Amino acid sequence: MCLGFPGKIIELDEFGAIVDIGGTKRDVSTMMLPDEVVVGDWVMVHAGMAIAKMDEEEAEKTLQVLRELADELD
Repeated sequence: MCLGFPGKIIELDEFGAIVDIGGTKRDVSTMMLPDEVVVGDWVMVHAGMAIAKMDEEEAEKTLQVLRELADELD
């Protein structure tokens, strides 16, 4: 099983981006994305790679579920 996290692109360069994942900023590669992305787009991040573009609504729902899961584990 793999786990990916939705993040919003806040900076972009030729081969990578800085992505905000629930308030944490990460450098990720965008080289695996088949579609062009721009600052403000949401992507699914797995193992340091942006692997898919997402819509904002689905990204927010996914982040909420992950937050609820983390709260239950505490």
